Amino acid sequence: MAEITEQQILDTLKCVPDPERKQDIVSLGMVQGLRVKDGHVALALEVEPQRGPKLEPLRKQVEQLIHRLPGVLTATVVLTAQRQPAPAAAQGPASRAGGGQAPRQAAPELLAEVKAIIAVASGKGGVGKSTTAVNLALAFARLGQRTGLLDADVYGPSVRRLLGITGNPSSRDGQKLDPMERYGIKAMSMAFLVEEDTPIVWRGPMVQSALEQMMRDVAWGPLDVVVVDMPPGTGDTQLTMAQRVPLAGAVIVSTPQDIALIDARKGLNMFRKVDVPVLGLIENMSYFCCPNCGHRTEIFGHGGARREAAAMGLDFLGEIPLDIVIRETSDGGHPIVAADPDGEHAKAYLAIAERLVAKLDHAIAERTAAAPRIVIQ
Repeated sequence: MAEITEQQILDTLKCVPDPERKQDIVSLGMVQGLRVKDGHVALALEVEPQRGPKLEPLRKQVEQLIHRLPGVLTATVVLTAQRQPAPAAAQGPASRAGGGQAPRQAAPELLAEVKAIIAVASGKGGVGKSTTAVNLALAFARLGQRTGLLDADVYGPSVRRLLGITGNPSSRDGQKLDPMERYGIKAMSMAFLVEEDTPIVWRGPMVQSALEQMMRDVAWGPLDVVVVDMPPGTGDTQLTMAQRVPLAGAVIVSTPQDIALIDARKGLNMFRKVDVPVLGLIENMSYFCCPNCGHRTEIFGHGGARREAAAMGLDFLGEIPLDIVIRETSDGGHPIVAADPDGEHAKAYLAIAERLVAKLDHAIAERTAAAPRIVIQ
């Protein structure tokens, strides 16, 4: 069977009218970012933010229409508008009594079957955040945790390369994508849906909507922990994650140098402002040990993240060296925790994961203890 083409999809969507404007969505320029690869189709519907909640049926209609086309394996359609939770006033006594304005339907809960969601973040790029996130996810799995890895860095997704995953996600039920699996963890990334060298030229709301769909329309199943590889900085993605899912906490990755710690401090303060607990700091590229002579060199300084953690009253989770083996295994799609699980580098990631599991267990125990107990006699 010949592969479906972009033009065939556009021709099909010319039959779909905007419910308010009565023109087809292609002529109105609403179809953006159309990508077709090996039967997997992804696109965005660009709409005004205020119309976003009302056009969810249109999104579903387009997705189902594309999915029925011959040669289409999966269809992913996102809206450019971000959903907003219903305002408190809309759920007041007048609404409940049937008078006044009807309450808006609450957005569906995301990652509802996941016990804990951890964001791995950094204030700036180039500090090894994605490598850290992947190896932490593998370390969680080695500790017996049912683990997922969500690549939230939509503009620069790297999970495919780091995990050495080939192929594209499938869908057993035709409704949700099945996450890709490697090394005992489940993973989802925009890199699984577009060509590696294809730039994603999306506005902020489109990125937020795509991120929500990777959480809502993927069959993650019951998991103990999902590690979220965040993009660098303090932008829309960080706010979306903080507002739309109950983050158990954030882990900040930084190198020891002062300029990286300044940006890491911004990330810390951002999470604090949105009431997300910061679980601690990791110092990556902490030192370099020559593989030939064993001489240790602190290329970016040393101990900066530990001192920063102490100054801000946070836990210092551990340090990871700058080592060519970590770089080579990551570039080769066989991360160090999987490639050399008994080596010193893997042990460093495992030690950090153990500290985080203990923190999560403590937080869950506190929530359970705080819940009221109702006894019926």
